[in-house]
Amino acid sequence: MENFDFYAPTKMLFGKGKATCLPEEMRPCGNRVLMVYGGGSIKKNGIYDTVCGILKENGFQFWELGGVTPNPKIETVRAGIAMAREHQADMILAVGGGSTVDCGKAIAAGYFYGGDAWDVVKDPSLITDALPIFTVLTMAATGSEMNPTAVITNQAVHEKQGVHSSHLYPRASVLDPTYLYTLPAVQTAAGVADIMSHIFEGYFKKTEDAYVQDKFSEGILKTCIKWGPVALTEPENYSARANIMWAASMALNGLCGCGKEGKWSCHAIQHQLGAYYDITHGVGLAVITPAWMRYILSESTVGKFVDYAINVWGFPRQPDEFALANMGIDATEQFFVDCGLPATLSELGIDDSLFEVMAKAAVPYAQLDTQAYVPLHEQDVVNIYRACL
Repeated sequence: MENFDFYAPTKMLFGKGKATCLPEEMRPCGNRVLMVYGGGSIKKNGIYDTVCGILKENGFQFWELGGVTPNPKIETVRAGIAMAREHQADMILAVGGGSTVDCGKAIAAGYFYGGDAWDVVKDPSLITDALPIFTVLTMAATGSEMNPTAVITNQAVHEKQGVHSSHLYPRASVLDPTYLYTLPAVQTAAGVADIMSHIFEGYFKKTEDAYVQDKFSEGILKTCIKWGPVALTEPENYSARANIMWAASMALNGLCGCGKEGKWSCHAIQHQLGAYYDITHGVGLAVITPAWMRYILSESTVGKFVDYAINVWGFPRQPDEFALANMGIDATEQFFVDCGLPATLSELGIDDSLFEVMAKAAVPYAQLDTQAYVPLHEQDVVNIYRACL
């Protein structure tokens, strides 16, 4: 296991009705709030009224930036920075899913920077300070509510870029499982796929002795497999929503990946799909992941895939390791399909016309040719895209 620092400073306010605890966490930062949210679903399900009521009752002034889209756009970030500066906001309150939280983080980071917001996305060393960030989560997927990362899309240059800075940890996050009850099924399913992909990216690494992290990872994967289908068939099952919600936070707060070096492969490959086709992140990952697994399966990786098949899916050990590994991969793909997610890029209306362009961007994006679990060059990425058609 490699040396590592583990740091997770976000206070997690978990449970039904915990939004009422938020003012106590926010008050030391001031009383002027920029509230960021998405396309308006929070106004339909009552969460908007609840949060606004809590802010008003506790004497906060707040201004609203709505309309954050999936794959949040740099234009929205720029608008948010301008609004925050105009009203001299003391903090950001992001009410929504991972895209909303990521947009709020980018606004917080750009607030103190004198140049264009895209600069800090491309070069996080420019982030020397940020507005305090608070979140009220309405979707379980990205783990952004507990980590220092945001992903922003710049469609003008066809780039979807992750930015990581210790200044971007939320101060406190509200995780009320009942806020997930009204999620559309496809968002629930895509969220589960995203959670599982975050685990896969850390689980399949060259480090061989991170036993604790691997057991955390296997437990979270089994949680998704057990409770994801329940959340889809019983949207108001509190246990299902609570377990999936906590799994999302645990999957990407550093707990499962610490001490395991290497870059993420599937996210780098999928981010290009998001940059060019603006598809839902978890949907793209559900398509890419099984194809990537099959592509990198070899004598050097089969042992890890055997562990996965046995410890996560419960398949019995057998002499043919490759057959067992493929059983685990096939089960993964079928699970995503059973959750209602597509299995091919063709189902998403994506053809092979941009595969070479996207592969050329994906490899340097995450140093896939030198730092991935299995090194991938441009043609490898093209081959994986083609396997997804």
